Amino acid sequence: MKITDDIAQAFENQITLELEAAMTYRQLAIEMDAQSLPGMATWFRTQADEEVTHAQRFIDHVVDRGGRPVIGAIPACTPLQNSTPLAAFRAALEHEERVSAAIRELYSTTESAGDWDARPLLNEFVAEQIEEEATVSEILSSIERVGDDGPGLLRLDDSLATRAEA
Repeated sequence: MKITDDIAQAFENQITLELEAAMTYRQLAIEMDAQSLPGMATWFRTQADEEVTHAQRFIDHVVDRGGRPVIGAIPACTPLQNSTPLAAFRAALEHEERVSAAIRELYSTTESAGDWDARPLLNEFVAEQIEEEATVSEILSSIERVGDDGPGLLRLDDSLATRAEA
């Protein structure tokens, strides 16, 4: 089914948001690198790469259905200079929650329009976002648990460095 202009625009909004998420994660990686937390920086860079992959999947969907998506404006990232790992992962969770809400809205938009061709892709992303939020929440819980304990934070940093590439 050829994609309608309205649905294509909704997908373009999601594409832009996914790329914004990638830039947010890149900025968080910079901050963790600056704090000599290479494992957390690696985790954020890998997450950034995953967000670019998500954007590409949405792009492919629109193109495969005859559309020509245009990436919207991506706002500059707000640097979190001297941010704690706790603040960085809270920012990550807030962004994941924003992406989740946008995917649910995109799902509603396509359902209301009777665009059943979008359903398989969006089902995958609904499940993906549940996993994303759970993962970041788990990391946040670990950071809260170790608090200011330097060795505990470094063990967590080491464990985050082992994240597989997206």
